[in-house]
Amino acid sequence: MTTSSPSAPGGLTPSEVELLGHELDDIRERVIADRGERDAAYIRRLVRVQRGLELGSRVALLASRNRKAWVLGTTALSLAKILDNMEIGHNVLHGQWDWMRDPKIHSTTWQWDHTSPPEQWQRAHNQVHHRYTNIVGKDNDLGYGIMRVDEAQEWRPRYLVQPLWNLVTACIFEQGIAMYDLDLGEHLRDKRKMSPAKKSEAMITLKRGLRQATKDYVIWPLLSGRGWRSTLSAAATANLVRNLWSHSIIMCGHFPEGVEAFELDELDENESRGDWYVRQMLGSANISGPPVLHLLAGNLSHQIEHHLFPDLPSNRYAEIAPRVREVFDKFGLNYCSRPLVQQVGSAWHKVVRLSLPNGWLAETNRRNLLPQLRKLAARPA
Repeated sequence: MTTSSPSAPGGLTPSEVELLGHELDDIRERVIADRGERDAAYIRRLVRVQRGLELGSRVALLASRNRKAWVLGTTALSLAKILDNMEIGHNVLHGQWDWMRDPKIHSTTWQWDHTSPPEQWQRAHNQVHHRYTNIVGKDNDLGYGIMRVDEAQEWRPRYLVQPLWNLVTACIFEQGIAMYDLDLGEHLRDKRKMSPAKKSEAMITLKRGLRQATKDYVIWPLLSGRGWRSTLSAAATANLVRNLWSHSIIMCGHFPEGVEAFELDELDENESRGDWYVRQMLGSANISGPPVLHLLAGNLSHQIEHHLFPDLPSNRYAEIAPRVREVFDKFGLNYCSRPLVQQVGSAWHKVVRLSLPNGWLAETNRRNLLPQLRKLAARPA
């Protein structure tokens, strides 16, 4: 482990950061040494359940003109898509199950129900997001590259619409992730043309998205015969539910009040593993709740533990969370965890707060609303 920067996040000394790193390394090594059949059985069972849900939902939706069949099929399809993306796809593509050496459940072979090609997502998510967690301008998961995410960012009038942008992003989250992974936002902002390699990536993503849409919105509705409209609406509803749920979980892990963002110039080029650990700890938040919530969240309700140990099996995060929290307490760091509704509300509050100039929301009340709005309109673009 290299020497830590004297200006480590969290106000820790270099020796404290090094000690913290050793303690977290020990937690990780204990899980690695203990991985085995119960973990393998967990992911294999989950894959079977997910596939059973999807097949059962599709069969039920063949009779989707019946209201009960529509509700049953749509609910099952929504759950199948959530499990596919969250607890299975996201975690398999992280390589959490590669140690099993099962070619059917491996990060190099897995295909998921998502617009983003696995290789493209892995590069953007595993290599960039997890390396540069919550660093403004480097981490697209922080505000998805389109929002103001930190008080230190200069406010501009265009940020006034970021609550609307966030809502739109939530509704098309699957497609939005694919666009972020392609860095389309950067190309549009910088008015850059795509390189031939980037155009090729974009074409692969477009073809994949069209295949997904054809399956959901053409093939299965046609198989439903006269009930094609109901099957079409069921697929659209399931995709919307999956998108809204995934967006909420991801936003809760990265963006609520109490989670820190970092500027690129704060990053030490020789960042130690301990420094990296501290940045993950301060830049992540958890969602508290029952086991079923953790399952449907892909265990990203344990976002802190996931950011610390992205390659550990997701079913172990709840198990190690108490030990991780002890490390937070020992070094005086804030373990940001709230129930789902509170965490979603906190994240949206931050979205709205940062859409306005610093301090504007706190200074505004019913009595001075009109003068404050005039003051806002008078700000230069």
